[in-house]
Amino acid sequence: MRKIGIIGASGMAGSEIYKLASQQAEFEVTGIVRNKSKAESLLGSDASLLIGDILTMDDSLLEKFDVIVDAFATSPDKASEQISLAQKLVALAKRAKTRLIFILGAGSLHTGEDSHLVVEDIAKLDGSDAWINTPRQQLKELEYLSSVDDIDWLGISPSMEFEAGDATDYVIGKDELLFNDQHESIVTSGTMAKLVVSEILSPKHSKERITVVNK
Repeated sequence: MRKIGIIGASGMAGSEIYKLASQQAEFEVTGIVRNKSKAESLLGSDASLLIGDILTMDDSLLEKFDVIVDAFATSPDKASEQISLAQKLVALAKRAKTRLIFILGAGSLHTGEDSHLVVEDIAKLDGSDAWINTPRQQLKELEYLSSVDDIDWLGISPSMEFEAGDATDYVIGKDELLFNDQHESIVTSGTMAKLVVSEILSPKHSKERITVVNK
């Protein structure tokens, strides 16, 4: 029985990952959340939960997990906490041999003929000043992870549009923003969950970042 911890299990991505992972007979799944009532309303009153602030949580509570999925989300002004959490989890994984899967952002992907960063396009959007710090910090998070070569980690970036929805077939890429046959760069939370659970069941990628688009 593999023990799976889902950080941010009450969020859009985390809740779908929790639900799908819980359907696997060989998994024992725990949601790691700050708000118990919110999590139970999404996942059910019988959901297995670890309640607390993941940034200050004692590592002894996390060492039992074979795999930790980081679907942590916070407000743009606190987005640098993504990097602090990644550092905490990497230190944990070095001791406990935990596999880490990070849900990253699309801003760190490349696009266009000049292969510029998507975060540069995001910065040009009207009103992006209010939330641009999130993709900028997620880029720094990937830069940090890319320097880590002594643990089993995987980063997954969504497409430009990441929204709630059912799982579909998908296409995986590496560092370039993907578009499907309808010229859409979109991935749903169900599809992201499908990929994450697939990577837990049968790992195919390690020490790298991949991206996914709904087919």
